[in-house]
Amino acid sequence: MSESKFLTPEEVSERYRGSVSVGTLRNWRAMKVGPSFVKIGKAVLYPIDELEAWDERNKVQCGNATQRTSG
Repeated sequence: MSESKFLTPEEVSERYRGSVSVGTLRNWRAMKVGPSFVKIGKAVLYPIDELEAWDERNKVQCGNATQRTSG
């Protein structure tokens, strides 16, 4: 059985270098947006694999500079 690793909201904020605050995560949970989470009693936990999937969905793809044409 694969064991999932979970992060607390504080650890998620650290993962994103403070650009996503604990308060923002709280607001996102209330609005049902942002990364998926698990709630057990009062504990809120974010599975790392869900955070990685959320990162992938939010990745911005940039084109290759050599493919650009000047107007």
